[in-house]
Amino acid sequence: MKRTIKHIFSIVMVTVWLTSCDDGVSLQRYFVDNQESANFISQDLPLSMVKVDASKFNNDQMEAYRSVKRLNFLGFKAQEDNKERYDIELAKVKTILNNKKYNDLIEFSDKGNNIVVKYVGDDDEADEVIVFGNSKGIGFAIVRVLGNAMSPDKMITLASVLRDSNFEASQVGDLMNFFQ
Repeated sequence: MKRTIKHIFSIVMVTVWLTSCDDGVSLQRYFVDNQESANFISQDLPLSMVKVDASKFNNDQMEAYRSVKRLNFLGFKAQEDNKERYDIELAKVKTILNNKKYNDLIEFSDKGNNIVVKYVGDDDEADEVIVFGNSKGIGFAIVRVLGNAMSPDKMITLASVLRDSNFEASQVGDLMNFFQ
């Protein structure tokens, strides 16, 4: 009898522990749930598709560039017939990103376009960097930057260089056309 009670107690404790670890929908789960949904586009982009002249990088930029392995992209296109769904999906993403595990890095707004950059990890090393942009008339996009030993500070310096880089049209053409 004691053995049965111990087993039941152990099962209850494990169940409580497992359910207490779930802090809601994760960004990764949101990507998986919506990658094939209507009004969404999803793409996994290896960093190797970015044509960058690395000879112009300083040491911090080179270290940041080498730490990034891939980018996960998820976009939602806003249209006249899906404004209500856009508002719902936008609220879901904002709720996920307001979780305390996402640390703020940069946030700015210009002419109705909002950009938020957050990261998961600590000040020295990020497990992932999240770039979230939205515009009511266009839609929203989320980019998960995944890699090894990414430094949040160095990622900011790398972003300025990548902004002016050329991307292979075959890889990002579908993404650009989706929002037009």
